[in-house]
Amino acid sequence: MIGRRALLAGAGLMLSACGKERVVTGGFNGASAGRGHLLRQPSGEVTPSVTRKVDVLIAGGGIAGLSAARALRLAGIENYVVLDLEDSVGGNSRGANVGGIACPMGAHYLPVPGDDAYEVRDFLEEIGIAKRVAGRWTFEERYLCHSPQERLFFNGQWQEGLLPVQGVLPETIAQYRRFAKLVALEQQRGPWRLPLRGSAPVLQRPLDTLTFSAWLDREGIEDQRLRWYLDYCCRDDYGAGLGSVSAWAGIHYFASRHGFQAPGEKSEPDQLFTWPEGNAWLVKRLADPIGDRVQPARVVMRVAALRHSVSVDAYNAVTKQVERWEAAQCVLALPLFIAARVLNAPPRALSEAAQKMRYAPWVVANVQIDRPLHDRPGAPPSWDNVLYGARSLGYVDAGHQNLDPLPEPTVLTWYRSLGDVPNGRAQLLSRTWESWRDEVLGELSDPHPDLRIKAVSIEVERFGHAMAIPVPGMRTSSALLALQRAPSGMWRRLHFAHSDLSGYSVFEEAFTHGLRAGRRVAQALGRKTAS
Repeated sequence: MIGRRALLAGAGLMLSACGKERVVTGGFNGASAGRGHLLRQPSGEVTPSVTRKVDVLIAGGGIAGLSAARALRLAGIENYVVLDLEDSVGGNSRGANVGGIACPMGAHYLPVPGDDAYEVRDFLEEIGIAKRVAGRWTFEERYLCHSPQERLFFNGQWQEGLLPVQGVLPETIAQYRRFAKLVALEQQRGPWRLPLRGSAPVLQRPLDTLTFSAWLDREGIEDQRLRWYLDYCCRDDYGAGLGSVSAWAGIHYFASRHGFQAPGEKSEPDQLFTWPEGNAWLVKRLADPIGDRVQPARVVMRVAALRHSVSVDAYNAVTKQVERWEAAQCVLALPLFIAARVLNAPPRALSEAAQKMRYAPWVVANVQIDRPLHDRPGAPPSWDNVLYGARSLGYVDAGHQNLDPLPEPTVLTWYRSLGDVPNGRAQLLSRTWESWRDEVLGELSDPHPDLRIKAVSIEVERFGHAMAIPVPGMRTSSALLALQRAPSGMWRRLHFAHSDLSGYSVFEEAFTHGLRAGRRVAQALGRKTAS
């Protein structure tokens, strides 16, 4: 099992199944809040047990840190290390194995990259799932999400797609069409890029001054079904709903992709890559070339920029000792609030950005079932299965990509964001495993009445600071732009790399910031980098 099983392992729920009792086992698994909370303790002066020297130290083994390491490798730099808090790298993109079945612990898909995400596309070409043929890009079909891709449980039955359409009134369809026109208008004003590049275009800046909800009010978008869908989209990508995220973020969700299509309009289907273990498949391709340069179970406690080097103190959770690393260059691939805490005398831009950043807690529950579930009427089982009006974001099926026609046991990965829940982080950590188990079983038993007799185990992962929420002001933040630039002065050896620099958390942003930081490091060391 990737990660550590915590309290309540083996806790059970007694259920009746055709006269036989079933015990649903499980517990907490995944990220270590205890290690992260070591940073709350006063650091002070420490005597390290050992001091090591490297050319480059990368603090943080999420997608940004792994991408930075890849940039170093491509530039021919070998003397570097990656320190990571957990026992395995990948951050929010790590995977798990539940009952012998691979499944995600967090991020579970990657949209097929467009022209603006050319660095991501180059990486996909390197690992053999993207190829240019006769001037056009083609992608490995084994890893494209199989059909049917998504469905919605609405009015007691399943429907294709996630936009509520079954039995809705003409007034609702009219609102769908109005919103589609508003998004198309913003696309014409463009550009809407993913990943972001530079400051926001002038015409987009007013959208970063108000919430998405306020913008919808202003534009007369009042239909409850449409607003539920838009709220779902925001919670899915940003960890909080339309009352929290900026209007810029709400529109960017659609305008940076294929827009918004009302029912009956011609639409280009969104293609995406997915694997049973989610984006952990990509993590493995990034991490394997690094080898033993990854130093897991290291809690970065202090970073100091010196005249000729960067000094990093890290607590080794295995040996229970503090190690010191001296590096010529350092990449801080850490969430900004952590970077501001561990960096001695942090620059003003970092402190300002960290103070404004809001983070969404998340819960991910992997539900192992021993045979296919009975279904309510309507659309067939899909990869992504969402319940209208539910507190969660629904679930994805780890077995969906399996080409074997015979039904097999699988894992349903259930997601819930807590970015809008009062005291969400405290609730996340204080609730028992049983309470999360009961919420998952209770919610999913409506569309699947036999879930309680087919569920075998439920592993719950908790992320206290899972992702940055793009609240108003983040896209136009001068502090974030300053942190993205090449460092100078006393900071010339430090490089920031994290999706936080974009104000929201998706693979493309993390990967690109890591790549750029790695290239700046290579240039500082006098190495040539690919354009």
